[in-house]
Amino acid sequence: MLDDLSIFSGNANRPLAAAICRHLRIPLGDADVFQFSNENIFVKINENVRGRDVFVIQPFSTPVNRSIMELLIMLDALKRASAARITAVIPYYAYGRTDKKDQPRVPITARLIADCITVAGADRVLTMDMHAGQIQGFFNIPVDELTAQIIQARYFAEKDLQNFTVVSADEGFAKKARRLADRLDAPLAIVEKRRLGNNSIAEAMGIIGNVEGRNALIVDDEIDTAGSLTQAVRVVHEGGALDIYCCATHGIFSGSALERLRKAPIKEIVITDSIPSPDSALLPNLTVLSVSELIAGTISRIHDGRSVSELFR
Repeated sequence: MLDDLSIFSGNANRPLAAAICRHLRIPLGDADVFQFSNENIFVKINENVRGRDVFVIQPFSTPVNRSIMELLIMLDALKRASAARITAVIPYYAYGRTDKKDQPRVPITARLIADCITVAGADRVLTMDMHAGQIQGFFNIPVDELTAQIIQARYFAEKDLQNFTVVSADEGFAKKARRLADRLDAPLAIVEKRRLGNNSIAEAMGIIGNVEGRNALIVDDEIDTAGSLTQAVRVVHEGGALDIYCCATHGIFSGSALERLRKAPIKEIVITDSIPSPDSALLPNLTVLSVSELIAGTISRIHDGRSVSELFR
């Protein structure tokens, strides 16, 4: 029964929130969320949520800091409106790379954001393909981390690619890439790389595994500036691969990403709608898969107290 379920959205990805509501066959909650001329954010919940199970859809997409503040203020408004339980649905969790002190006198911002979400009033968090799995441990409330791999695996299985290898964009993503390779019954290769400084510049050094004469599917959790990805594409291309496909959950495309991707020898780039995507005309070989049905099914299971893991079996 969804009678006591409410779903609200900030401004980060309202089309995704609307699609989730269509799958659940409930209306999107009525709320005002806007920014004054002095950059202060105002939120007003325009319907009764007392005693209701409330989900707030808000990925941390650009402008990232505004998206975070919108979520925090919405959580506080819902808490003060006496919602029975509040779940922060964050399809993309920004600041995920700042998950440890790897240099002197630097913050652990992923933990800071987790603390803010909890203090603001969230009772649980639903997210997808975090950059580092240990971020779940930064929360003292339940966290459900979904993966888009089930959708990605279905898409590439339907393409019926022959003679292909799944390639992890770097060593850190190898474990997750292995899971996708197993789903597709394909071998795995790994690109070796090193990151230079704090400016997201990565240098691909070589490849572990064989791609010569084979189609390649390069996978990662996100495409940000596309520096790492295009370096991986170069190494795979030089290794003798035929058609090269790229796959990621989050398409951020910041900085010179679109320009780099247009120049790279990539047959198709596949992402999800976890955050808003650029116009397809800007990247004609881009395919966007929707995660709305997956998130809607998870929300339904959380609301009913059923197992979420059953979705991935």
